Amino acid sequence: MKPRRITVVWLGLLAATALSWEFGHQSLFKDPRNAGVVVIAIAFIKIRFVIQDFMELRHAPLGMRVAGEAWAFCVGGVLIALYRF
Repeated sequence: MKPRRITVVWLGLLAATALSWEFGHQSLFKDPRNAGVVVIAIAFIKIRFVIQDFMELRHAPLGMRVAGEAWAFCVGGVLIALYRF
């Protein structure tokens, strides 16, 4: 039996959460701000999947999909820029 897409996305979100936790606690970077940037980026990738699959924007009209993608990209980029600099 093939797993449903929502199950695969949910498992991916769990894995991304574990990855974020690992970067937050045992940084592989010399500068902790770089680890913070990676954690923020992972969070916004997770947000994108939540918007697409759990809020069902994947099958919404094009304008709504573009707005959701633009929001995630812009807010994530601004937060990374503010955090990093």
